[in-house]
Amino acid sequence: MGTPCNLRRGFWLGAVLLWLLASAAADAAETKRVLLLHSFGRDFLPWSDYSKAIRAELERQSPWPIEISDHSLMSARGDDDSDRPFIEYLRTYYAKRAPDLIVSIGAPAAVFVQRYRQELFAGSPMLLTAVEQRRVDPSLLSATDTVVAVNGDLVGFMEDLLHVLPDIRTVAYVNGSSPSERFWRQEITRVLKPYEDRISLVWWSDLSFEEMLAQAATLPPHSAIVWQLLNVDGAGMSHEGDAALNRMRAAANAPIFTYQGAYFGDRIVGGPMYSVEEVSQKAASTAMRMLQAENPSSIKVQPIGFARPRYDWREMQRWGISESRLPPGSEIYFRQPTLWEQYRWQILGILATLLLQAALISWLIYEHRRRSLAEVRTRNALAELAHMNRLETAGHLSASIAHEVGQPITGIVLKASAALRWLAVEKPDMDRIRSMLTDIVGAGQRAGDIIISVRAMFRKDMNEKLPINLNNLVNTVLALVRVDLQKDDVLVEARLDDELPAVMGEAVQLQQVVLNLVVNAADAMRTVQSRVLKIQTSRSASGAVQLSVEDSGPGIGASDRERIFDPLFTTKPGGMGMGLSICRSIIENHRGRIWVSAAASRGAAFHVELPAESRTASRDLAA
Repeated sequence: MGTPCNLRRGFWLGAVLLWLLASAAADAAETKRVLLLHSFGRDFLPWSDYSKAIRAELERQSPWPIEISDHSLMSARGDDDSDRPFIEYLRTYYAKRAPDLIVSIGAPAAVFVQRYRQELFAGSPMLLTAVEQRRVDPSLLSATDTVVAVNGDLVGFMEDLLHVLPDIRTVAYVNGSSPSERFWRQEITRVLKPYEDRISLVWWSDLSFEEMLAQAATLPPHSAIVWQLLNVDGAGMSHEGDAALNRMRAAANAPIFTYQGAYFGDRIVGGPMYSVEEVSQKAASTAMRMLQAENPSSIKVQPIGFARPRYDWREMQRWGISESRLPPGSEIYFRQPTLWEQYRWQILGILATLLLQAALISWLIYEHRRRSLAEVRTRNALAELAHMNRLETAGHLSASIAHEVGQPITGIVLKASAALRWLAVEKPDMDRIRSMLTDIVGAGQRAGDIIISVRAMFRKDMNEKLPINLNNLVNTVLALVRVDLQKDDVLVEARLDDELPAVMGEAVQLQQVVLNLVVNAADAMRTVQSRVLKIQTSRSASGAVQLSVEDSGPGIGASDRERIFDPLFTTKPGGMGMGLSICRSIIENHRGRIWVSAAASRGAAFHVELPAESRTASRDLAA
């Protein structure tokens, strides 16, 4: 019998346990009902922002299903006693089940619930929030009430306003005419009484909104507008949302300030103000504690003051307010980033590129200048080398030069002596003497021409380019070296084109080129028996003037021909290796070219090509 009894006892114990668990689950799943009571209506700022934030936080934090009902206190808009119908409505609406929590938004709603709570919701806990501490009557609070209030420093707000606008003389308050708004007019006037000598406070509470707009458009200089509240204007018109503030901003000729954080953003300059987020979060956290059956009288929340001053950068720019005028610790919102902030790395990249380009350009300019100076020095050095080369040539040609000068001088002496003897006779032959004197003059002119030619050849370059007949240069050079060529048994074959056009150049330099080529050709034939020097001038198919100097020597090897014009390269024992290099520089400076090839039979042939001048210049030169 003991066993069946134990089974029955276990069965009933299990059933009781299941019932307790089901009851706990039912309690956990029970919906919490919250009444949100608005002072003016769901869409009246700033209360609407508080209610929306509190609702969102409650729905986010609640572990139970939650039902939030919104009701608006219409009697707060005027002085008429319309509470009774609203009381009957609430009593009927919550007859079956009272709310688990009443949350009043704003002072009028708090006053209403405290006044009628025994009649309506005697056992329901109540949270008073979004209400100024000045509007809460501690004597009306019960053990089931908790307050999350705000406490604004109105004097501090005015001090910050005067700090931002030190020249201000008039402060116009946008304020309505409802009982709550009239309270604030009296309270602010009382608190700011010490500022009466410094600023003029103007109240628009008794005006319609249209009249307020007209006043805002004609404020005197050094004025500011404080948007206090505008729920009901002086004409009894209610103003929901932010339409009224938008119209005020468009019409006003002075900046607008406020300490209600709900108005901040694209319309208000700013100032120290309530933080909707901070107040709503604390209110929602307190509401959750009350819904969890925590004793409301034990929940103490310190009144919430103004948050750090906030200012709208766009409004500051509009009214010319400098950041330096803002109170310490102020936060600036909606600042448009500067070009540097937006494109910092791009700007740095561009600057780096510009600096690199500037450095590169500077380096190129420096290199260009250095190269130009080097070219000048090179040209000067080349001129010196060419002059030295000519002087060295003069030493080799001294016998030939002396012979060329000596011949006409000797002729002059002999003919002058003969003329003197003929004059000494009793009857001199005047015609014969005249002929003799004519020969003396001719010989003197010839000697003078030779001396002038030699001096011109061995003086410093004058860098003057003139039309030149290349045939004349060749003949002058051959005359200078004739004695040396004859001494070395060199046969000269000259074929000069009589129709050769002129070239534009420096006679001394071109004469040096011809002289170097002729002297080099004569030196190259010292080791051979048959010595023939061929000089030819002609005109190429392209119209350029050509000069060829060919010898019958042993020739130049193919490898040496490639380097024959390089500086310091020579095939002659004891040679300097500068003559042909100087020749190439001179010819290239005359826009021509010089090259070497193997002669037709044997030896080497040097070729020079220079651009021809116009036919007109050639005819003038020939004449």
